[in-house]
Amino acid sequence: MKTEADRRAARPWPLAAVLTAYYAASAFLVVLLTTALLHWSIVRNMDMSDDRMLADRATLVRAMIERHAMDVPSMVRMVGESNRGDRTPQLYVRVLDSRRRVVAESSGMGEAIPPGRFPPGGDGPSAGVDAEITPGRPFRMMSDVAGLPSGHHGIWRIQVALDRGQEKRLLEHYRRNARFILGGAFILCVATGYYVARRGIRPIHDVTRAASLVRASNLDRRIESATLPAEFRDLTGSFNEMLARLQRSFDQLSRFSADIAHELRTPVNNLRGVLEVALERRRPPEEYEDAIGSGLEECHRLARLVDSLLFLARAEDPGTQIARHKCDLRCELEAIRDFFECHLHEAGLTVVLEADEGIEAELNRPLFQQAVGNLITNAIAHTPGGGTVSLHAMAADDCVHVEVSDDGCGISAEHLPHLFTRFFRADPSRTPTSGGVGLGLAIVKSVVDLHDGTVAVESKEGSGTRVRLTFPRATPVGVGQAAEMTES
Repeated sequence: MKTEADRRAARPWPLAAVLTAYYAASAFLVVLLTTALLHWSIVRNMDMSDDRMLADRATLVRAMIERHAMDVPSMVRMVGESNRGDRTPQLYVRVLDSRRRVVAESSGMGEAIPPGRFPPGGDGPSAGVDAEITPGRPFRMMSDVAGLPSGHHGIWRIQVALDRGQEKRLLEHYRRNARFILGGAFILCVATGYYVARRGIRPIHDVTRAASLVRASNLDRRIESATLPAEFRDLTGSFNEMLARLQRSFDQLSRFSADIAHELRTPVNNLRGVLEVALERRRPPEEYEDAIGSGLEECHRLARLVDSLLFLARAEDPGTQIARHKCDLRCELEAIRDFFECHLHEAGLTVVLEADEGIEAELNRPLFQQAVGNLITNAIAHTPGGGTVSLHAMAADDCVHVEVSDDGCGISAEHLPHLFTRFFRADPSRTPTSGGVGLGLAIVKSVVDLHDGTVAVESKEGSGTRVRLTFPRATPVGVGQAAEMTES
C-alpha cells in the first residue's frame, strides 16, 4: 500500500518546471558546447602556430648546417637568442652530431630539456609534441635531421623547443573565466527558461480561469480563443463545444422536468377531483363505482407514464444490453397486425402487410413489437377513416428495413426534427387523454438505438407519414447478451 510520501513522490512535476528544465538544459548545453569548442579551437590554433614556428626554425637551422657546418655555434646563438623578449615565448635550439653529442645548444636548454626527450627526426620536421619536464613548465618540441655539406660525413640532428608557459597561463585564465561565464550562463538559462515557460503556459491559466467561472447558471459563457496561440485554439474549441452540449443537455433536462411535472399534474388533478367530488356528500353505490373507475383509469395512465420514463432511463444507460434472438420479420409483423386488427377496424382503417418469406434478424422480440406497435398507434391516431396503414419488411446486405406508413394528415417540416423528443406533440391540441403523453416515438428511437440501428422519417403535410426502422441482421461483434428488457 502506497504511503503519503510515495504518492507525493509519484506526483508529476509542474509543467512550468518541466519546460524550464528542458529549456535551461538545452540552452546551457549549447553554451557549454560552444565554450568547449572555442577552447579546443584556441588550443589547436596555438599548436599549429607553435608547430609552424618550430618548423621554420628547424628548417632555417638545417639550411645553415648544410651550407656552413663549421659555424654551428654562432648560428645556434643567432637563432636561439634572437627570439628572446618579454612577450615572445623562449625558443630553444640544439644541434647533435651523428654520435648524438651536443654540438651547440641555446643557453639553459641542457638543464630544461634533455636530448633524449625529443621525438626522432625524419625526412623533414617531426610532428610537434608536448612535454612537461619540470612541473609547471610545459614545452612544445620538434626534431629534424640535416646532412653535412660535401667533404663531411654523417647526419646531424636538430632539436627545437618552445617554452609554452605563457600559453599555459593564458589557457588557465581562459578556463577560469569560462567557469564563471558558465555559472552565470546557467543561472541566466534557468531564469530565461522560467520566464519563457510562464509566458508559454499563460494561455492555460487563462483557459483555467475562464473555465472556473462557468456555472450551471451561465453555461452560455464561452472562452475567447481569438487571442490564444494556434495550439490552444483546438483545446478551447473542444471545451466550448462541450459547454454547448452541456447547455443543450441542461436545457433539455429543464424542459424534461417541466414536462414531467405537467404530465403528472393532469392525471393527479383529475384523480384528486374525482375523489373530492365523491366525498362531498353521500352518493348511491353506482356513482361511487363510476368515481372509482375514473380514478383507476387515471392510475393506469400514471403507471404507463412512469413505466415509459423508467424504460427510457434504462435505455439511455451506456451499460444496458438486450437479449437478442433470431426472428422472422414476416411472422412478427403478422402477429403485430393481428393484435391491432380490432383497433384498426374500429378506426375504419385498412392494414396492408408486405414482407417476403425468410427475412430474419437478431432482435429483442418484445422491444421490436413495442416499437412497431407505437408506430401503428400513431398511424391510427393521425389517419382519418377510410385510410390505409402499411407494414413493409425488406432485406439488405447486412441489415433489414421495417417501414410503417400511413396516408393520414402528415407532419409539417418544422416538426420533423423534434419528433423523437420526449413529450413532444406535433398537434398541441391533443391532450394526454386523447393523444398520449408524447413518449411513444422517443421509446421507438431508444429501442432502435439499443439494437444499434437507425430510424428515419419521411412526411409531407396532407400526404401521410413513413417511418423506416433499420436493424442489423446479426448482433454486432463485442455486444454481449443481457437480461431481457421490455417496456410495459
